[in-house]
Amino acid sequence: MNQIITTMKGLTGKNVLITGASSGIGQAIAIRLAQEGCNIAINYRKNTEEAAETEEQAMQQACGQVKNCGVKSLIVQDDVSKEDEIIELINTVIDRFGSLDILINNAGIQTECPSHELSADEFDRVLDTNLRGAFLCARETIKHLLSRQQAGSIINISSVHEIIPRPTYLSYAISKGGMGNLTKTLALEYADRQIRVNAIAPGATVTPINEEWSDNPAKKAVVESHIPMGRAGTSEEMAAAVAFLASDEAAYITGQTLYIDGGLTLYADFRESWSA
Repeated sequence: MNQIITTMKGLTGKNVLITGASSGIGQAIAIRLAQEGCNIAINYRKNTEEAAETEEQAMQQACGQVKNCGVKSLIVQDDVSKEDEIIELINTVIDRFGSLDILINNAGIQTECPSHELSADEFDRVLDTNLRGAFLCARETIKHLLSRQQAGSIINISSVHEIIPRPTYLSYAISKGGMGNLTKTLALEYADRQIRVNAIAPGATVTPINEEWSDNPAKKAVVESHIPMGRAGTSEEMAAAVAFLASDEAAYITGQTLYIDGGLTLYADFRESWSA
């Protein structure tokens, strides 16, 4: 059997579900956790080819050319905006892997629209995926962990817009603001049961959801001009933070949102004195 080379304590052999893992940050998280020796369940909603690509890359990084290296993978198609499909998703992972140790709530969507023109249906569509879906996945995972008196970890993929308003993206900003308190409330409620709940809040990151600016050099330069460190982040940097929070290295951390944003939330306008 090939020996997995890991960098984080306590991840080898853990069973992990990553929602929305067919591309972007979710894909990078799946790959990184497979490298750490986790068994990964890759959830996706509609793009089967991208989900298969995530699995192929993850297993390649984890195992190389060695078959049966000890890391298992599973692809599961379910829509996390639908309660019945979430219950089916969690049960499928538990049935296949035997248990679920770590949940990564990554699935998310966004739409741009002036707030006064935003329809109730479109508002609900974003909240149903980003916030309600995260709650339901967490609820079902916690039920499972409690039934086995098992420690576990939930990591929510939030955004700098957990605290920064974002005009014309009202539903997205509200969903991420709510995710911040979802993280803290669940962390406090289940800390004595050894269930840790944390979040990461990416800043501007080069991912498919941001391709409108990330694939355009001029627009990317404008975005990066607002970031104190002068560059956008990568999916791999976000995945590294998730691996840390999921690991035993972070065993005493719960209820926290880790901002990974190149300094974007540091009020960059105050780098120069402009007020009395």
